[in-house]
Amino acid sequence: MCGRVDVKFNSSKRQHILTSAHQHVKHMIREATIKDIPNLLDFQLKMALETEKITLDISTLSQGVQCLFKDPSKGRYYVAEENGETIGCLMTTYEWSDWRNGTILWIQSVYVPNEHRGKGVYKAMYNFIKQMAVADPDIMGIRLYVDKTNHPAQQVYKKLGMNGEHYATFEWMKK
Repeated sequence: MCGRVDVKFNSSKRQHILTSAHQHVKHMIREATIKDIPNLLDFQLKMALETEKITLDISTLSQGVQCLFKDPSKGRYYVAEENGETIGCLMTTYEWSDWRNGTILWIQSVYVPNEHRGKGVYKAMYNFIKQMAVADPDIMGIRLYVDKTNHPAQQVYKKLGMNGEHYATFEWMKK
């Protein structure tokens, strides 16, 4: 089957309340809307500075974020909320796998503010994405990349059952 990924994701699967067992904290995970753009921009600016020591151009970033909302075939943003406050985000994009005749979800642009780290926020977001992947027969798995020096994030991903043993990522960028 060579269908589009977004056909399978219906709105009933795009919002869940997940409780972190060790913290007994409820995090609502939902697909982001255009109302979330200010938080998404803020989080992406902070993440780039924190993880790569770069200051993103706000105009380019703003256009990039808005482009995703205009064309969901490029990907989707998800946010975590607690008591109405946005406390984390991630983006998923799509990779077609001819080997698997299906789509691999890539998790990107993950950010959880310092004051909310260690409380299961990313775990709740990851479990939300994983539940969507398990429920959709066209989704074959989940991948992400992480900076080689970001050891705390790598430990989180390993605890969630992901492994970094199979592939190395190489890149070339115009800018």
